[in-house]
Amino acid sequence: MAENNEEVTIIRMHDLRPAPGANKDRIRVGRGEGSKGKTSGRGTKGTKARYSVRPGFEGGQLPLYMRLPKLRGFKSPFKKQFQVVNLARLAELYPQGGEVTVEDLVAKGAVRKGFPVKVLGDGEVAAAFTLKGVKVSASAKSKIEAAGGSISEE
Repeated sequence: MAENNEEVTIIRMHDLRPAPGANKDRIRVGRGEGSKGKTSGRGTKGTKARYSVRPGFEGGQLPLYMRLPKLRGFKSPFKKQFQVVNLARLAELYPQGGEVTVEDLVAKGAVRKGFPVKVLGDGEVAAAFTLKGVKVSASAKSKIEAAGGSISEE
């Protein structure tokens, strides 16, 4: 077991102590002059001695919460954001007319993927369009139907 006559020491629970300076006693403020009493390490007078500064106080400067504008109005988190395409753009993309779907418009770069699409009536239509899965304004609908096209909102 022990070679060269060395003594083996076994540490037991009752021998364990915290490292020197690791455990400090709590400062018992306001318990008389002999134990951190009177000013309690805050010095004399002044705001820091009184500790009457509320959170957010900036020394008399106009505070941040008053500098910022008030929240006004309401924004619905469920608002539908439509991608807009005008008839003039449709006439550019589809000169011969034909079937127009959201996937086709995304493939041609007219709209972004993942949003509903609405066709507005700015521009003139010569060819007949068949719109599928797209919302249409009243003016665009009348122009498309006048040109011989049709609309199916699926």
